[in-house]
Amino acid sequence: MRHGLTLVELVAALAVLSVGLGVASVALASLRTTPDADLLLRLRRARAEAVRTGRPVPVRAGALAVLFAPDGSASTSLPESDSLRISVDPLTGAVRAVP
Repeated sequence: MRHGLTLVELVAALAVLSVGLGVASVALASLRTTPDADLLLRLRRARAEAVRTGRPVPVRAGALAVLFAPDGSASTSLPESDSLRISVDPLTGAVRAVP
């Protein structure tokens, strides 16, 4: 009985390994957050802090300015821009991504 690998077995193992690494790299690339997602998280945390502490919490990000009131409502200054895909409901203060 011979010990070792044949060339076909080696090529098959390398093919399986390369497919696995390719899938893993695509999955890792999709885990990166976008600037909109970071801003969305920041706004949601600020609203939660305003409700929790009972104090108004201002948020500024570039041309965007939002003031979250203790009751959860919001006063916004949202620029008219196609690049900003975030909506803040002034009555409820709900922050959401616009598709």
